[in-house]
Amino acid sequence: MDATDFPLFQTVLRPHRSLKISGFRLVMALVAGAGAFASIPFVILGFWPVAGFYGLDVLLLYFAFRANFRAARDHEEVVISPFEVLLRKISHAGEAREWRFNPIWTRLVLEEHEEFGVTRLALVSRGHHVAIGHFLGPDDKAELVRHLSRALGEAKRGPIYS
Repeated sequence: MDATDFPLFQTVLRPHRSLKISGFRLVMALVAGAGAFASIPFVILGFWPVAGFYGLDVLLLYFAFRANFRAARDHEEVVISPFEVLLRKISHAGEAREWRFNPIWTRLVLEEHEEFGVTRLALVSRGHHVAIGHFLGPDDKAELVRHLSRALGEAKRGPIYS
């Protein structure tokens, strides 16, 4: 029987990115325009290599944003059923790693900071310790803890037969 047959809880966790592709294009256009405008006096005075450094800044910023957007494709899938806990992590390259736990032996371990809230969250079962939602903010982790705790509690009470 698969974990998705009777899900008590199911979610896909994705990293938050506040800048969409349209915002990225706007930022890049503004930075490139500002760099071109700022380099004009240097080109007029004959210091044309300075313009290349402005262009290098734009190029480095572009690659940094591309790496950020690529990392945003990482995600985690969590499915809790009365029979198993399934955690699947998919990297930006499409590589998937999967863990399956018995919900009876699975517990949720979290680290909290008094000022920042939940800083780390992991599923632990029979010696296996797997971090979950590392890219989430403290508030999102706290909400995930609530949902996971409720679903694990329901799973530990046993399957419901109709």
